[in-house]
Amino acid sequence: MNDIILLKLGELVLKGQNRRYFEQRLISNINRRIEAFGRFRIYSVQSTIYVEPLDDDCDMDETFEALKQVFGIASLSRAAACEKRAEAILETAKTYLKDELEGISSFKVETKRSDKSFPMTSIELSQYVGSGLHQAFPHLKPDMHEPELTVNVEVRDYAAYVHAGSVRGAGGLPVGTGGRAVSLLSGGIDSPVATYMMAKRGLKIIPVHFFSFPYTSELAKQKVLDIAAVLKNYCGDLTVEIVPFTRIQEEMRAKCPEEYFTIIMRRFMMRIAQKIADFNGCKAIVTGENLGQVASQTVEAMAVTEACCSLPVLRPLIGMDKDEIVVLARKIGTFDLSVLPYEDCCTVFTPRHPKTKPRLELVEAAEKALDIEALTREAIEGTTRVKV
Repeated sequence: MNDIILLKLGELVLKGQNRRYFEQRLISNINRRIEAFGRFRIYSVQSTIYVEPLDDDCDMDETFEALKQVFGIASLSRAAACEKRAEAILETAKTYLKDELEGISSFKVETKRSDKSFPMTSIELSQYVGSGLHQAFPHLKPDMHEPELTVNVEVRDYAAYVHAGSVRGAGGLPVGTGGRAVSLLSGGIDSPVATYMMAKRGLKIIPVHFFSFPYTSELAKQKVLDIAAVLKNYCGDLTVEIVPFTRIQEEMRAKCPEEYFTIIMRRFMMRIAQKIADFNGCKAIVTGENLGQVASQTVEAMAVTEACCSLPVLRPLIGMDKDEIVVLARKIGTFDLSVLPYEDCCTVFTPRHPKTKPRLELVEAAEKALDIEALTREAIEGTTRVKV
């Protein structure tokens, strides 16, 4: 029996003349994601991508689970392929779905017939297969409204396919189709979710982490790398840029007014992120900022923060509340890592009374005590890159 995985596309089908580009990028991403599980033939026909094993030792269970995390896939089904004959379809359904059919009491059959040359209509084929399954499994009761199992039959160009329904995919657009962006990745809850959300819109992500040893520990850095390893399942290959930030924070503490610490720190992050972005051909900066969540995330503070860079700053969490962000963090698997008690650089030298409505000219005046260019250059030169 030819076990196969069918992947249905979502918004990719609306891409018009660019659709082929999106499909090719998706197929490339799929290849990389499942190459560890065996050799597969992957091809696209009629808004469906087929993942067909070429060897008996392909791990179809692991492949199916991995494909649930690939952006660009709306839904996926584990199916059996067979000849386009009614008798072959019925026999395949009886064999392939035997365990499921024996464990339920009601069912129905749904047929989609994209090959209009097939001699039976969709309704006729559903009735034929349903009658045959009822005879083979007499305990089953047909139920057209609330069946325990729906047997799906798809008659397509190359073959017919039988499966027990689809599961939801990751959705979104294939990673890489939207360009490249750097993402400020801390060890907190928000920034991993923001990274995930922008990768879902097709961005290839370069994570940037600011590390303030010895004020933050090696365990804090490892936590971020562990978070990146989880995100890699969705974002594809990741190389984390780890920026030494201690000198900047110490200089800031020694020479700047305390109420501006957070704003000045964020402005340095933006300057450094822009330089890393320019070097890597990135066209945007992603942050996990959320309006009103902390003092540095007021409208006024965010405006001052981004005034020092020219790239667009993408804030996918801007209108979400914390509960919504936590739900997403749990869904993608980063939450348990994010709540580990290892602090990041954002908690170093936190001002007692931060400015919530800073004025740009006053912040720029406070920064004049610092050699911004030298400090930024030193941080860039000390940056290390860790491939996840």
